[in-house]
Amino acid sequence: MKKNKAISGEEGNGPLMADVARLAGVAISTVSRALATPDRVNAKTREKIMRSARQLGYTPNAIASSLRAGKSNLIMIILPGSLFYGMSQVIPQILHSINTTLARNGYHLMIANLDRDETSERHILNLAFGSAVRGALIFSSDLPDDGSRSFADTALPVVSILRDLSGLSFPSVVTNDRAAMREATEKLIGLGHQRFLYITAEQGNYHDRERYGGVVDAMETASLPKENIVLSGGALSYQEGFRIGTEAADHFATLAEKPTAVLATSDDMAVSFMSAVRQQGWRIPEDISIISFDGSPACAFCFPPLSAIEQPVEAMGRAAAELLVDLIERNERASGQRVVIPSRLICRESIAAPS
Repeated sequence: MKKNKAISGEEGNGPLMADVARLAGVAISTVSRALATPDRVNAKTREKIMRSARQLGYTPNAIASSLRAGKSNLIMIILPGSLFYGMSQVIPQILHSINTTLARNGYHLMIANLDRDETSERHILNLAFGSAVRGALIFSSDLPDDGSRSFADTALPVVSILRDLSGLSFPSVVTNDRAAMREATEKLIGLGHQRFLYITAEQGNYHDRERYGGVVDAMETASLPKENIVLSGGALSYQEGFRIGTEAADHFATLAEKPTAVLATSDDMAVSFMSAVRQQGWRIPEDISIISFDGSPACAFCFPPLSAIEQPVEAMGRAAAELLVDLIERNERASGQRVVIPSRLICRESIAAPS
């Protein structure tokens, strides 16, 4: 039985192709042909095979079938690293949207990595240069590179999501990070705030450049000095948002001249900051106002409810998947197209005029 399982490329503990063949009284190869290329099997035999499959509850392995046919229907998604993003629901929301869209078009989503170490980079590139996948989605991430090969050299159709790689000729689906953060800063300035604490992950990455640029734009428009922005964080990854937020609260406690408003570049940073400063005795929003970036549904259930820039994650996931499917169907690799889906500012009880 193990031998037959290996031949069919099936997995799991359910009925196997060999069981279907035995019940139908045909060879395993005939069952395989009937499922993969039905027109190559006569109608009477094909019906007998399908009746046996239904009786046994057999479900063919679509992935194995597509590979046997020489045409994979797998799409890989390349993550920046671990899936752990604390409270933020950005990743699962985007993955759900992408998966739903791909499935509707006959494709299967495969997570290519959980880390970005040397072994993972090599594995991703093996998939890209081989025939195992039809296309790839890069999720807010650098291009894989193992030193001898670069993802930029593959002929695979690729779409970047949440990070603009259109300058490298990769179609990209992003939000308006800079304009959204500018709007949030302008909202706080309109309430009377002039001094800000800006909490971020790694300084210099795409999101930090865009979002910090938005804060600076708003300050310049209001004729406020850039020095009124106190920077916190800048060394850790977004996956460590809770730690970044608590360290920012410790930083805040040491400042002789306290900012009256906080702009955090992720929900996790904002939530942990809120918790820590409240334990220090500060009131929100009476003493300090807070706006975060991401806008996961959990923000509405914080205390106080957290104002946030809500990213259109489901719309971005759907747009990226549709764009990739279109490239695959048209047999194109890249276009440098840039699709921008705007975020929206949701104001809740975490912001108010400075006291």
